[in-house]
Amino acid sequence: MRIIHTSDWHLGQHFYGKSRAREHQQFLNWLIEQSQVQQIDAIIVAGDIFDTGTPPSYAREMYFDFIAKLHQTCCQLVVLAGNHDSVAMLGESQKLLQQLSTRVISAVSDNIAEQVFVLESLKTDQQAVICAIPFIRARDIVKSYAGQSASEKQRSLQQAITSHYQSLFAHAQTLSVENQATDTRLPIIATGHLTTIGASVSESVRDIYIGTLEAFPASEFPAADYIALGHIHRPQKVTKSEHIRYSGSPIALSFDEANTQKSIVIAEFKDGKLSDVELTHVPCFQPLAMVKTQLDTLSEDIAGVAKTQSTEPVNAKDASNTADIAEKIWLDIEIESVEYLQDLTARIEQIVAELPVEVLLVRRSKKSRQQMPSHEKKITLSELSVQDVFDARMEIEPWETNEQQARKVRLNSLYLEIAEQTQLASAAKPSLDKNSTIDNSSDTKAEQK
Repeated sequence: MRIIHTSDWHLGQHFYGKSRAREHQQFLNWLIEQSQVQQIDAIIVAGDIFDTGTPPSYAREMYFDFIAKLHQTCCQLVVLAGNHDSVAMLGESQKLLQQLSTRVISAVSDNIAEQVFVLESLKTDQQAVICAIPFIRARDIVKSYAGQSASEKQRSLQQAITSHYQSLFAHAQTLSVENQATDTRLPIIATGHLTTIGASVSESVRDIYIGTLEAFPASEFPAADYIALGHIHRPQKVTKSEHIRYSGSPIALSFDEANTQKSIVIAEFKDGKLSDVELTHVPCFQPLAMVKTQLDTLSEDIAGVAKTQSTEPVNAKDASNTADIAEKIWLDIEIESVEYLQDLTARIEQIVAELPVEVLLVRRSKKSRQQMPSHEKKITLSELSVQDVFDARMEIEPWETNEQQARKVRLNSLYLEIAEQTQLASAAKPSLDKNSTIDNSSDTKAEQK
């Protein structure tokens, strides 16, 4: 059996005011083509199909259109909900999509058969057991009790997640043996949408804190033949294990992913076990670039990046996997300057007028902002992430006593819960006016209540 492991599509994402619809449609068309060329039996999407819990109508249409077209190729689809996805929205079409060779697992279920099942190829007689685990919300698997310390809550939650994995895996092992047509057991494929300890993240990944648990130890995963993970946008192995992987997102979701080669994972199973894992590169449908520069070299650096991106050679063997990138390059310009020039926007517009680029973000470097005198520290919100704004507010408070430290922990926890609930994507453009400023003077202490 051959499967494609992918994740973190984030359909419906708007990137600093720009729609990603064209890129996403090109990716989905390419993915269907790959499923046919690579003779794939099933595609597993390990969470974050959509960018928000209320995706725009075109994103939903894109999702359903993909499912209908994939069904016609006799390739099955397994969809897991991520932290960005709405449980209700994904769940409402579960039964209908089963008629289109698609299994949707939107949340942890009391019915174990909804999460552990045998997947039968529609093309061959191959089978595999799927141990389907979506994004786990703390309330789904554990209860908190009054008087528990933070460390006790974290330990309790980790144990609950481990137990959930192990209980599902035990059932999967039973199915693996019961459904065998020969003396060979069926391979077991587990999933997950979470952060593991040591994973390399990018700016577009909002930290998942399942309750008080920051990251899950890879050693606690069950001994499945393959574990398909989502949430981290850079493709990578977990603890250097071939069989535990993040596929990464198919398109760059932040500027610091601009130079990351996007890919899908193709896993092949023979004789009841994993036999091969290979990465297939996803074409670049929209070039992004970061320009780190200074005021006196601004023109040269922008022109240099534009020239490099537009003339970058393509290996012959990769030509078929390279998109036609006639689109303008989206730029993030980061300037090393303590001063903020009022005429900078006009100057940059003049520089890029004849270049194949479009500037989406202009900001001073974090180092430059930190070097500014506190009484002059006026920073535009377009230079900050939501996390930066929260951290700036927290820096105003005194955190000296034990009581104050405990309050700091509670506030951080509440912020993370609110960020998850409201789907605050760090790659999204702030809705506040970009010319607004944050004043870090002591006057803002009056806002603490």
